[in-house]
Amino acid sequence: MSDALLHLTVLGSATPYPSMDNPCSGYLVSSGDTRIWVDAGSGTLGPLQRHVRLDELDAIWISHLHADHSADLLTAYYGALYADIDLAAPIPLYGPPGTADRLAGFLTHTPARSPVESAFAISELHDGHQAVVGSLRLTTRAVSHGVPAFAVRIEAAGTSLVYSGDTAPCPSLTELAGGCDALLCEAESARAPVEGEQVHHTPEDAGDTARAAGAGRLIVTHVGRFLTPRQAVARAAARFGGPVDHAAPGTTFAIGRADS
Repeated sequence: MSDALLHLTVLGSATPYPSMDNPCSGYLVSSGDTRIWVDAGSGTLGPLQRHVRLDELDAIWISHLHADHSADLLTAYYGALYADIDLAAPIPLYGPPGTADRLAGFLTHTPARSPVESAFAISELHDGHQAVVGSLRLTTRAVSHGVPAFAVRIEAAGTSLVYSGDTAPCPSLTELAGGCDALLCEAESARAPVEGEQVHHTPEDAGDTARAAGAGRLIVTHVGRFLTPRQAVARAAARFGGPVDHAAPGTTFAIGRADS
């Protein structure tokens, strides 16, 4: 492991469903011994286990409850309670309002409600929510996705990573990302909608958000089916002068450097 203060490992970045070699949105953010599963999209629990067991996680953070960001919470529930995992305590889970009831609604098959809280200690996010998880500080802002949705800034000793979740360009994301070392930003849309509400970034929008925020680097993720990663990176780079990468599955990005 490098001497970076933060490590971002891409478990998956596909949307709206997994491809043969790319699960949906999910990331492992780590610093020292602290490990957080950020978004639990379809298929991400498998590659997560290359790095950490469920009972070794310090927390889970969920941006919104669309399936391509949260569906693997369902299988994680079964793993945590009914398999080879022995939890000392429920896993802290930060998610949008209603997360517990949404999970219980899917998982309950008898008159008795499924014991979701035995697997997850759920805290509901709100605009401005803050939490400290091990060596990491998390600051959450509400963003613009047509449903309750959030972005997060994760900091360790002055080094910062900001994850957009799913959102249209919005002031709260730009403010949250101000001066960050790395912005992990969705670039789902090939073009902005002509009619109706915009709920995603285009690659150009991602570049504009990174530039306006003064981000140190941009990592585009959640690239839609009508774009290739190469196209998304090139289009974002035309609007942002810093380094631009794609969140390819299996990649680990080192962010910031510890003092020597």
